[in-house]
Amino acid sequence: MKKDGFIKGRGAQHNTPNKFLKHIHEIQQDFLEYCKKEGEEATPGKTQYLAVFPKTIVNKVTSPDVGMEYSMNPYQGCEHGCIYCYARNTHEFWGLSAGLDFEQKILVKKDAASLLESKLRSSKWKAETIVLSGNTDCYQPAEQEFKITRACLEIFLKYRHPVGIITKNSLILRDLDLLKKLSDDGLIGVNISLTSLSENTRRTLEPRTTTIKKRLETIAVLAENKIPVNAMLAPIIPGINSHEILNLAKVAADHGATSFAYTVVRLNGAIGLIFTDWIRKVMPDRAEKVLNLIASCHGGTLNDSRFGLRGRGEGQIAQQIQDMAKLAKRKYFEGRSFPKLNSDLYEQYKQGQWKLFN
Repeated sequence: MKKDGFIKGRGAQHNTPNKFLKHIHEIQQDFLEYCKKEGEEATPGKTQYLAVFPKTIVNKVTSPDVGMEYSMNPYQGCEHGCIYCYARNTHEFWGLSAGLDFEQKILVKKDAASLLESKLRSSKWKAETIVLSGNTDCYQPAEQEFKITRACLEIFLKYRHPVGIITKNSLILRDLDLLKKLSDDGLIGVNISLTSLSENTRRTLEPRTTTIKKRLETIAVLAENKIPVNAMLAPIIPGINSHEILNLAKVAADHGATSFAYTVVRLNGAIGLIFTDWIRKVMPDRAEKVLNLIASCHGGTLNDSRFGLRGRGEGQIAQQIQDMAKLAKRKYFEGRSFPKLNSDLYEQYKQGQWKLFN
């Protein structure tokens, strides 16, 4: 519902122009509606799920500072609506907007599990950790309906192949049975995104995500089941959540996280327009201050694509954030480390299968 020009329950407040297309055509199909959550008001327009059928599902990650070699995404677009999300720009490749379209038009890759199995059966494939959700959250609300992530985890378990997960949704605990089996062989590592300890901040930045309480409970349950968890304190936004780094790290450690990482927010492409429009509506009293602080971390601009710098930033504010992160690791994560996942079992499995045909 719009009130005073603001759409509650969504992150983006409008659709930005698609830089690839002059006109964005409306997709016509029967769609599913995601029910309003946590008492938030419903928004104009239903969430729409559109089946797409890519030829491949595993993507080589070419960026040197992302921290993963391969990723796969069962869904494109994300109903969580995180205003800062770097993945918004990828929706433009599908002829859609990085704004409201990204949150309301979710592309569903129904063949993801079979595509993954084809990849793992290839004689040319060498085991490397494949990360679910390198782009959009694999446990977003669509997963309740389609269960594609679970189907993919079953494939990873079948082939004894290492897999990482990035999510901010407690729905991951639905698949605890599979995660425990993968963990028994050192095949799984989970990254839980934790952006703030304030529900007001969480609800503002990430309007349709799991609550802080449930995320912390999720970290605790995973840790209790000996599933390694890295807390992703990301993004750190100067003037919004940068003061929370020490507290976030402590709480993550107290709930059993084995490590944490952080990134400084950057607002590339259409995200700069979306974030600027959003913050001037929801935080008009400090909008310009926050925008200036972000720019000060990226050479005076919101848009920063420089490898090696774009994730950690530069300048005085970025250095303060880095210093707090170092202090947090010394205080709360001394002696803890995120394990390297096991790739040997997949190679043994593959060699064993080849022998059956020789």
